[in-house]
Amino acid sequence: MSETERAVPRRIAQAILNSLQSGVVPRVGLPYIAVGRKEEIAALLRDTELIAEGGASFRFLIGKYGAGKSFLLQTMRNYVFEQGFVVADADLSPERRLQGSKGQGLATYRELIANLATKTKPEGGALRLILDRWVSQAEREAAEEQGGFREDSAFFSLVEKKIAAAVDALQDMVHGFEFAKLLRGYYLAGAEGDDEKKERILKWFRGEYENKREAREALGINLIVSDENWYDYLKLFSQFFRRAGYAGTLILLDEAANLCKIPNAIARQYNYEVLLTMYNDMMQGKAQHIGIWMGATPEALEDKRRGLFSYEALSSRLAESRFSRVGSKDLFSPVLRLEALTPEEMLVLTEKLSAMHATLYGDARCFRADELELFVRTCYARVGASAQLTPREMTRDFIFLLDALHREPESSMEQLLKPEAGGAALESVASELRETGGGDDAPFDFSF
Repeated sequence: MSETERAVPRRIAQAILNSLQSGVVPRVGLPYIAVGRKEEIAALLRDTELIAEGGASFRFLIGKYGAGKSFLLQTMRNYVFEQGFVVADADLSPERRLQGSKGQGLATYRELIANLATKTKPEGGALRLILDRWVSQAEREAAEEQGGFREDSAFFSLVEKKIAAAVDALQDMVHGFEFAKLLRGYYLAGAEGDDEKKERILKWFRGEYENKREAREALGINLIVSDENWYDYLKLFSQFFRRAGYAGTLILLDEAANLCKIPNAIARQYNYEVLLTMYNDMMQGKAQHIGIWMGATPEALEDKRRGLFSYEALSSRLAESRFSRVGSKDLFSPVLRLEALTPEEMLVLTEKLSAMHATLYGDARCFRADELELFVRTCYARVGASAQLTPREMTRDFIFLLDALHREPESSMEQLLKPEAGGAALESVASELRETGGGDDAPFDFSF
């Protein structure tokens, strides 16, 4: 067991194992179990560098269910925190779309704002922290220029100038005048000690006012975040976050396959129109300091009856070049296709999970390399496994076996795998391992 694996905190180890056993991606501790995807991660990190320089990025991460789309998105979430990004993520669903007659687009916006996260607040709910940090930074800079004085009129005047400089540039954007007015109002409410008004402004930013009359009575603003304009406010936030000292904004939208499941064809087309608007903004340079990455299945992309390719404008933009070669990996295309993890990469993952499980439950037993190889070979021995097997399925099965061996320490990996492998077939594999140690005739190369 390596020193890195021993260093995994028990609470994080438990969260990781519980999440993987439940078939969901952990929100914490992903660097401890990340394997493979080096090329994809490098490509996405190049995108974040461009975002920080004022560019934009739009990516579709395409892979079948359980192939690691959500894992990669959440892994990148952890990476960009270190670069000073603000991250917002949400899963699309029947209740959360890009547009809908029952406020499904607004529901997506609300989820994104609720999940706003930064390095210092990675669990989400970071909007208030970002606003307060922005105000404090302006006050700190003003105090330094004033020689440390914070109470005279010149100090407050200087702070207001810094606040105005940060928000005035937003007024040229769509809905930017009202947005800038509310940002300035948040600062003034804090300076006056009016916490109630600050809460009303936060409520507006979160998209929680149901109608314009309610917002007008509360804030004097005759505009609210709605199903029709919520994307405009994401762009406004991305510009504001940059002025507040962050490197950029990354929006992660997972489970985009739910868009192609919208039963009504017209409603589905409306969602694709919003998606096209986002795509065009990112790719044409109309948006700055923002990236939007979406996870979807191959069917959700390529189905010409209901998928994205059913919308001609998206199909013509996202289809592969006729010069692309089978098996080649295009890391620069907006469509990033995730290939299955190799058996060697899955073996590394089982080693990490085994060490983590032993640390969490205090097991003295360490699995030998040939036992872990046996598990991986057994999984891939099934007909069609190389094409159909997913990391989600394998990790869930492996953690089940670890739990079973913890409960029954007298059992062995080979004994527990026999029913799954069909007895004789497994015994043949196990015998080969015992005799050859997985030598040159092994079906997979497990050397690293």
